[in-house]
Amino acid sequence: MNALAAELQTYFSVFARSQRDLSEHTICAYRDTWRMLIMFLAARTGTRTEHIDFNHIDSDNVASFLTYLEHERGNTVSTRNARLCAIRAVLAHAMPGHLEHAETISRVLAIPPKRHPKPMLEYLSTEESDVLIAAPNRAGWTGRRDHALLVLAIQTGLRISELCSLTCNDIHLGTGAAVTCTGKGRRKRATPLTSTTATVMTAYLRERATRPGDALFCGPHGKQLSRDALEHRLQAHVATAAASCTSLADKHVTMHTLRHTAAMNLLAEGVDISVIALWLGHQRTQSTDAYLHADMTVKQAAIDRTRPPNTQPGRYRPEPGILAWLAAL
Repeated sequence: MNALAAELQTYFSVFARSQRDLSEHTICAYRDTWRMLIMFLAARTGTRTEHIDFNHIDSDNVASFLTYLEHERGNTVSTRNARLCAIRAVLAHAMPGHLEHAETISRVLAIPPKRHPKPMLEYLSTEESDVLIAAPNRAGWTGRRDHALLVLAIQTGLRISELCSLTCNDIHLGTGAAVTCTGKGRRKRATPLTSTTATVMTAYLRERATRPGDALFCGPHGKQLSRDALEHRLQAHVATAAASCTSLADKHVTMHTLRHTAAMNLLAEGVDISVIALWLGHQRTQSTDAYLHADMTVKQAAIDRTRPPNTQPGRYRPEPGILAWLAAL
């Protein structure tokens, strides 16, 4: 076993779990990145995968790997940057124990993440949300489950990973109804439920109690639904809803779109951006600033506050006779 292989085993078996306490999702993402990198380097250098070592992990090879991700695998810049983060995390841990490769590792650590334009976030209007919530066929168990899932997701803004991991014990009804979850960075939070959501969840939990397992949103055998399953179910309901709400057909709706929708609903009701950050489980309020950019009503209100005194409110309307107006200048 060479030095790189030994370091990878130490990182993923001991450091990532015992010392960093990384989530399983993060560990899997880092693992997949290194599998792809080693296979890429083996093909690029003509070396067997088991012989790939630190001397192969130089800045040129890593830069070529990142280019390969974008142009051949079709990864987004965000995914490319996440893969770079995974490479740097392992190398930063390895460098103190392998000073003979310190210069090579330092050059890789110096590779910056790639900048890219961030698109305006997409969210659903009130009408689109209502049509989507009504889309599941509630004549069967699956439709009633999906209806409850959509109601909870749009009202609370939970991440898809948080929705997947919910158990029946995470829903607290009665006075101060709320849902509790563990989000990014092992941060626990409780999100209040509206009376409408609490009513829907009460009826759903009553029926859910007759089925096996403790996952809140479960499959046929009582096990929690996967992320892919949730996205698949959502796309089916979006297609149904688009038949009566044509604006949905022009939007790329994912489970994260429902999270954006919850945030925009709070912003429309005048909730402070710092409170929305706490609601969504953001570590920093800067992560929530994107909702301010997406909300044109907030920008219009800012314009309205800056109009000169003694000016009638409203948008500018040109005079009907433009030639006469120009002559009067």
